[in-house]
Amino acid sequence: MPKDHPLTSDINAAVEEEISAIKPNEILSIEDVIEDAEDLKNARSDETDLQTTKPWWKVMGPGLITGAADDDPSGIGTYSVTGAQFGYTLLWLVPVCIPLMIAVQEMCGRVGVVTGKGLAAVIKEQYPKWLLFSTVFLLIGANVINIYADLNVMAASAKMLFNGSFFIWLTFITVLTIVLQIVVPYRVYVGILKWLCVSLLAYVIVALLPAVHNNWHEIAYHFFIPSWSWKTDYLMTVVGFLGTTISPYLFFWQAGEEVEEEIKEGKSFAAGTRVGRATNKEMRRLRNDTIVGMVASQAITFFIVICTAATLHAKGVTDIRTAQDAARSLLPLGPSAYWLFTLGIVGTGMLAIPTLAGSAAYAVSESFGWRYGLYRRFRRARGFYLTIAAAIVCGYLLNFVKSIDPVKALLYSAVLNGIVAVPLLIVLLLICNNKKIVGRRHNTPISNILGWTAVVLMAAAGGVMIWAIASGKA
Repeated sequence: MPKDHPLTSDINAAVEEEISAIKPNEILSIEDVIEDAEDLKNARSDETDLQTTKPWWKVMGPGLITGAADDDPSGIGTYSVTGAQFGYTLLWLVPVCIPLMIAVQEMCGRVGVVTGKGLAAVIKEQYPKWLLFSTVFLLIGANVINIYADLNVMAASAKMLFNGSFFIWLTFITVLTIVLQIVVPYRVYVGILKWLCVSLLAYVIVALLPAVHNNWHEIAYHFFIPSWSWKTDYLMTVVGFLGTTISPYLFFWQAGEEVEEEIKEGKSFAAGTRVGRATNKEMRRLRNDTIVGMVASQAITFFIVICTAATLHAKGVTDIRTAQDAARSLLPLGPSAYWLFTLGIVGTGMLAIPTLAGSAAYAVSESFGWRYGLYRRFRRARGFYLTIAAAIVCGYLLNFVKSIDPVKALLYSAVLNGIVAVPLLIVLLLICNNKKIVGRRHNTPISNILGWTAVVLMAAAGGVMIWAIASGKA
């Protein structure tokens, strides 16, 4: 054992845990074990006692971050187009999506909490390899395209605010997001992600500015009373709304983050090594966290739609293609509206891109049996971190392919999300109803009803998207 790296009483227990977690036929040096133990110790919270009463902002975690990441720059663009093109008429999608999002994300989180494993790891153990690898392949494809579109929107927004070169901003944002995920310890990094959620409040402020004249009677009517049209642009907007709201990358991210939280709180010392069964208190925390995150996500969606409806649609500005178009159109309201809206895009992108890349890394690492976790140092989880970097770099490089239109990239991303979501939701429902996997924490009838409703809607959304593209109407 190196003299400059002695064991201390503080990490003795962590070393024992890491040694017990070593897989059969796995050869590790004592330095590897010590480094893993130190990562584990550094990941642990100072408050691991389940009886400790924590402030609400410390209890909120994966659910809140997942909900906020759902409002990524491409989502903001979709919601802006919704408000500008159709006014308040599609607000009914907000209350429709809320229970579906809560049910789906609670199931994903429950798998992570109960099994101590991510979704890909559970699928790998329980289902054929073709299903695992086809799902992971489609997930990575959708995520890379989404990362490309988000980086494009963020760089363009930064250029609008601070001038300079688009590609300099693009490179800076790409490098920054990679470095933050690899270098910053998980306990610090998750705090950064929570603070980035605050950037979403920019859209609440803009929507409630005195210069924005909201028709609250009409808003209430369309919020509760659905309307429908068979026109192609209407159908495409509905599909885009659903596709950007119920996204597969969020499934993998929340399950993976619940495993990270278990390690942080001392309930596990590696993925799949949960100590003891999930308690009722943990289930309540999971549900509350997920409810808050999904409601907050759709609340921001609501404010983006009413803001663009009351300003752009009301003035006949309906032909916007991106979030930047929406921001520029808000300039008559004053510089504050323009700055807040645009800064919100950058802030949510810094939250969403790590989620997109991280969910891909969780899925790939679990599929191949690699060590993974944001709490681990780079040297001990190279495959995991290199997958994160590769996903972001691929999205970055797509910005140099001139034949790719960022607007169409969002469309294709929504198609892939719809394709991936349907089989993944079905597998998720099977997992959460399998007592051999989740024990007594299986789905309730309400969860099953909402889950299958999501399957039907996402299947219909994917079908409409494919038809629109095949017929040339997209």
